[in-house]
Amino acid sequence: MSRHVGCFLVPDEQVDHAKLRHHGDVDARPGMLDFAVNVQGSAPPDWLRNRLAARLDDLGRYPSAAAESAARTAVAARHGRAAEEVLLLAGAAEGFALLPRLAPRLAAVLHPSFTEPELALRAADIPVARVVLEPPYTLDPALVPAAADLVVLGNPTNPTSVLHLADTIRALRRPGRIIVVDEAFADAVRGEPQSLAAAADPDILVLRSLTKTWALAGLRCGYLLGAPDLLARLNHGRAHWPLGTLQLEAIIATAEPNAVAAAQQRARTIAVERDSMVERLTALGVHVHTPADAPFLLLRVSDGELLRKHLADRGIAVRRADTFPGLGPDYIRVAVRGAAEVDRLVAGIRAAGV
Repeated sequence: MSRHVGCFLVPDEQVDHAKLRHHGDVDARPGMLDFAVNVQGSAPPDWLRNRLAARLDDLGRYPSAAAESAARTAVAARHGRAAEEVLLLAGAAEGFALLPRLAPRLAAVLHPSFTEPELALRAADIPVARVVLEPPYTLDPALVPAAADLVVLGNPTNPTSVLHLADTIRALRRPGRIIVVDEAFADAVRGEPQSLAAAADPDILVLRSLTKTWALAGLRCGYLLGAPDLLARLNHGRAHWPLGTLQLEAIIATAEPNAVAAAQQRARTIAVERDSMVERLTALGVHVHTPADAPFLLLRVSDGELLRKHLADRGIAVRRADTFPGLGPDYIRVAVRGAAEVDRLVAGIRAAGV
């Protein structure tokens, strides 16, 4: 398998936009056992559903400024920040869509990683340098071009499950450069040890999502943390009422201490389930990239495309990973699941002869 490693500027006409647009939900048809999407559970927990249901009678009114302020205040308290350092988003994807408003001359995107940031930047005709890391996908600040005034990376990184050191991310800082850290899966890491969400660095933006831990993919909730002047640039020109009443309620509810504690309990469970999955998949002869710290694993097999087809025929969805720059068709990504679901995955892989 051939692939690019290092840093290189890819002209837009040479980019496969269809691959950049691909997301795991496309790989999972209704009724399939879903290892393709990283959402934990099929619906929000009962307590959160009840909080949202209690606000249904309020949908006849526009979201209030007080509710928006309460949501920003709740997020700020959760991360030890000031309310003016919080920008609420209609899903983390909106945060990526806003990045072109920073008007970078050259954006560097670290790969393999979530492709939405590169897609949004390219759609705005912003030059993008791909910084493609090779296994073990360790962040090397020296690979990022000095001319890049915007750097985007994930932590932990999708799909490699690599958790970069906070100090290494800070080593990317340069005068005139903005760093965007996608922490969509950070609350699924025990203790969030490398998170920069609580750090008030003036040139670092941290993006968070409620989608994964709280099974809220259909509600679209997230937020950015950063310096007020950067957030003001991103917020400029947005439509009035960018978030609805239920989105604001979800953000408030999941920022409360009991919810944060519940998320950390879930993170501990994920860690146990992930270790078990690594052991079981490795025993099958599947190469599992480790160390892994996210609620998903990157696998390499002899024929990933054929394995995906075999598993799909058995009603099991896994995420193709050749859409991530730097990875080829022998790579797939699987969400961390419980023992009963993994039993079916192992049986499917064994039946496929991998």
